[in-house]
Amino acid sequence: MTNNEIAQKGQQYLMNTYARYPITPVKGQGSYLWDADGKQYLDFVGGIAVCLLGHSHPELITALTEQGQELWHVSNLYWIKPQVELAEKLVQASGLSKAFFCNSGAEANEAAIKLARKYFYRQGQTGRHDIIVFKESFHGRTLATITATGQSKYQEGFAPLPAGFKYASFNQLDSVEALLDSQTCAVMVEPVQGEGGIKAAHPSFLEGLRKICDREGILLIFDEVQSGMGRTGSLFAYQQYNIQPDLLTLAKGLGGGFPIGAMVANEKASQGFAPGDHASTFGGNPLACAVANKVLDILGQAGFMQQVVENAGYLKQELEKIVDPRIVELRGKGFMLGIEFNCEVKELIEICRQQGLLLLGAGPRVLRLVPPLTVSKDEIDLATITLQRALEKWN
Repeated sequence: MTNNEIAQKGQQYLMNTYARYPITPVKGQGSYLWDADGKQYLDFVGGIAVCLLGHSHPELITALTEQGQELWHVSNLYWIKPQVELAEKLVQASGLSKAFFCNSGAEANEAAIKLARKYFYRQGQTGRHDIIVFKESFHGRTLATITATGQSKYQEGFAPLPAGFKYASFNQLDSVEALLDSQTCAVMVEPVQGEGGIKAAHPSFLEGLRKICDREGILLIFDEVQSGMGRTGSLFAYQQYNIQPDLLTLAKGLGGGFPIGAMVANEKASQGFAPGDHASTFGGNPLACAVANKVLDILGQAGFMQQVVENAGYLKQELEKIVDPRIVELRGKGFMLGIEFNCEVKELIEICRQQGLLLLGAGPRVLRLVPPLTVSKDEIDLATITLQRALEKWN
């Protein structure tokens, strides 16, 4: 079947929830995708920062295949060996204490919201249930997480939304202080805002949030669904700020393309949950955990993260060489970069696609680049040359 034939069937049978590009990827290898018509693309989207090690990584295929030959699924009523192993790795890497597994970033954030509220409920502070979140944030698509998301476009038409969220301004501690009261139980923040335009937190801002939460006795939640798992040049973005959250949420790159999410909490916060308080039927299943274990093993190999830092620096350096009067700013960390323009970038993304480079936006005026951590310098050169040519064609 051709791209057009598959698209026609998709329009007939799939709900209209995505504005899809007119291609159907059918094969992936490393940093490249091929569509149903045989065209090759350099993929700097990676399933939206998901395919951390590129497409069809051989070690991930082996891990999935070997686990699939042994055990696909059992209930969390039992101890699951790959899940216990993955929890140990995440706890040791993060410096936190306990892990909970689910299937996506939205579910991980739901778990964090529930744990924060339940923690104070178990402390007898039933009035503490409000969570301070930030404008331009993104935390997921469930009713609770779109409410936590500080962008009205994701909330429109879904009223009534759950209560208990207040919106501060990112990188502005005064706006957080103004919202604190006796009902506040937590602050939830992305160290690097993704859908909000690839905006990194100032060190003083995150340090200030940690001090506020310690002073007020409330919990600090870091949403690292997109920025975690080496994406920004360290395993977790918060490690570059020399502070630690009480709760950490992960997904996207954790499974290298296989669906899995996680919430990791310190000893204090993790006491909020008891059997029956929260669950996920497929969360932490053997297949997902086997793949995620291998992802962590690869990220931990000697020299791997140093190579990520080096190549990410090279990408930023090459992007800085691109001169265009419409460019406002290049920003971000590691392989989570955004180029802000003074106009919408939808047409530019399409021109790049036609020339064999897949990119995406982060808001209407920000071009997002989230290649696999395994991308080579030659591939970076190809991407930046293609982008420059696309800019020249973009009216």
